[in-house]
Amino acid sequence: MAGTLLEVDGLTKRFGGFIALNRVSLAVKAGERFGLIGPNGSGKTTLINCVSGSLPVDGGRIVFEGGDITGLPPHRRTRLGIVRSFQIPKPFTSMTVLENLHIPLESAPARSHGADADAEAAEILSAIGLDAKAQLRPAGLTQIEMRKLELARAMAARPKLLISDEAMAGLSSAEVDDILTILFRLNERGITIIMIEHIMRAVMRFSERIVVLDAGERIAEGTPDEIVRNPAVEKAYLGE
Repeated sequence: MAGTLLEVDGLTKRFGGFIALNRVSLAVKAGERFGLIGPNGSGKTTLINCVSGSLPVDGGRIVFEGGDITGLPPHRRTRLGIVRSFQIPKPFTSMTVLENLHIPLESAPARSHGADADAEAAEILSAIGLDAKAQLRPAGLTQIEMRKLELARAMAARPKLLISDEAMAGLSSAEVDDILTILFRLNERGITIIMIEHIMRAVMRFSERIVVLDAGERIAEGTPDEIVRNPAVEKAYLGE
């Protein structure tokens, strides 16, 4: 496996007197399938918001591809290849599914001038399994198709690191498997993926390595087999 792609070093985030992240450190390798789990309120979303740039940090640093990005705004991080999908999709409702991909495509790094945006968008939709819905507006999509559109929009930004934030919440077992298949396929294309997920079956199947947060602190790290046998993880989820 390649070297470290993302390094979070001693990250601290406070909201008033509340410490949401307390000196959290982790590293994600290039090409890795990385799981981030923890009970509600553990700091997962805060950590990802700090990594993506939507929240400033109060301490520590974030390094991507060897460069310190701690002070960079979100759009600069996206240009570097850090892209996240959101649990609640917010597509452009007045545009077709195909047109929804034009916005991230236009700002994607390393895109050749004059490239056919429709052709690029169609290729992404085919890979995601939405090619038959290209001319529909988002209102005509099912819940899982909306999640696929969210992933397609993330793909259009040409990520090196894709942060999948609860892409499977509320889906059926078969739909969860469908999203997993897509994420495995994207990883095979060389995209590093951080999965934040409450569906344990999914995150355990997908992840090569998992970090567990609880009350803003990192309490465990290991393979899925190691995590399920870790007493501290069991205590965090089930109590004493």
